[in-house]
Amino acid sequence: MTSTTPLPSWRPGVTRDRLLAFLDAARSVPTSDRVAYFDNDGTLWCERPTYVQFEFFLDALRRRVADDPSAGERPEFAAVLSGDPAQVGELGLARVALALAGLFVGRAPEEFAAEVRAFMATATHAALGWPMSATVYQPMLELIAELRRLDFTVGVVTGGGTEFVRAVSEDLYGVPAELVVGTLIAYDFERDPSGRPVLRRAGRMLGTANEGPAKVANIQTQLGRRPILAAGNSGGDREMLEWATAADRPSLALLVDHDDAEREYAYTGRAETLTETEPITETASRLSWSVVSIANDWETVFPR
Repeated sequence: MTSTTPLPSWRPGVTRDRLLAFLDAARSVPTSDRVAYFDNDGTLWCERPTYVQFEFFLDALRRRVADDPSAGERPEFAAVLSGDPAQVGELGLARVALALAGLFVGRAPEEFAAEVRAFMATATHAALGWPMSATVYQPMLELIAELRRLDFTVGVVTGGGTEFVRAVSEDLYGVPAELVVGTLIAYDFERDPSGRPVLRRAGRMLGTANEGPAKVANIQTQLGRRPILAAGNSGGDREMLEWATAADRPSLALLVDHDDAEREYAYTGRAETLTETEPITETASRLSWSVVSIANDWETVFPR
């Protein structure tokens, strides 16, 4: 039987109380301004021991190398296949990520999305042994549901690849593709032999990685609506959370603190492409954000 209690997977306490107070206060905000944006990795689903998108590209790389062993000799691919984070770090995450994205150069958007969905249909989390699609956070799904009951527009603003998240956001979170903002890969406009126009993935980024100040700029340029609730888990989300709470109306910044080694992982989230001046948990304390302790605030972590 479906629970009628709001946020049933959130334990009683300060964090849940602040969430409920915000939801109540948000009723005074015009519907057009009820906007919430969530980071994806580490905020809506598990990002350890590796990012889901990395696992997708690793799977594609292994298939490529099986067909053409010489492909594995490329330095970026050799570093990834070694499984040694130090080798990847020496080359730089941005360089390695762009090389992996190059595995799909020339694919149409629909083809890439189909590849993502096929991967997600069979992929298993390496440590938990569950389907990858089951590693979303149940409490966050409940929060999204409550926001929608109040006619919030809910979007995903991620440091991950836009097209990857768009391929799964509707199924996992009920977020349509047009409400996903992430790191962008360029497309080339071409014509097939019959003269029909087609789009093909290119091997270059548009702009920079969608972290830090870029998240706020991309929200404005791509979505045009400022959030009054923002949720994240790392330094790459800092500016988005600051921007949400600077609104002159009820607002809330949520920081997910991964402090539950027994049910998930224990670590401090960090930006992948930015240099941070302080740990994000210290930033949250200084700015009086609502910190979500997975260990203490969530009765249930995953929807199983």
